[in-house]
Amino acid sequence: MSDALVLEFSGVSAAQYREVNAILGIDPETGEGDWPDGLTCHTGAASAGGLLVFEVWESQEAQVAFTNSRLGPALGQVGLPEPARAEWLSVEGHHAQ
Repeated sequence: MSDALVLEFSGVSAAQYREVNAILGIDPETGEGDWPDGLTCHTGAASAGGLLVFEVWESQEAQVAFTNSRLGPALGQVGLPEPARAEWLSVEGHHAQ
């Protein structure tokens, strides 16, 4: 089964989230763009305190490769901090429409 990742960023705005996505060449609203291999689904949600990202990946290795090659540099380009929380979860069931 797949692995899920929760990334929680304190003090990160929705505008910064959109800026990172633009650098990555992906559009979460339309689903178009250069999405990474191995990513099954992605959700970014903003709150008053920051941003939460929830993703499902075919493997943790696929996510690590994406972070090392593209996501890490994009976060650095926008000046974002490391996530306050990064937690892997074992997916026991998953459905998307």
